[in-house]
Amino acid sequence: MSNQLPLAEDAACCSPLVREPLSEPQAAELARVFKAVGDPVRLRLLSLIASHDGGEACVCDLTGAFELTGPTISHHLKVLRESGLVTGERRGTWIYYRVQPETLARLSAVLTPAAVTA
Repeated sequence: MSNQLPLAEDAACCSPLVREPLSEPQAAELARVFKAVGDPVRLRLLSLIASHDGGEACVCDLTGAFELTGPTISHHLKVLRESGLVTGERRGTWIYYRVQPETLARLSAVLTPAAVTA
């Protein structure tokens, strides 16, 4: 069994939580990602990046949305990057962030309930 959580289309019959118990590595991976989005600032950052024009946002576009210092915003973005939820690309002096749809699909696959059959 793979330690990586399946994509949503791989779990068509039912979610991994219903199909079989998660392994320790799968649970650890899942908990790390949920912990990253469990913080309101990080959840808002993720939302701002995902909803930004073109699906990416410059750090300069993100800092003004919060009453936090630049280093605090950078810390939260680092946590999102390390969890695999976003990627960052440096362009000159700025970093542009983009949501990783594969990671969101894995979270969705785990939480999607089993199809109800009659």
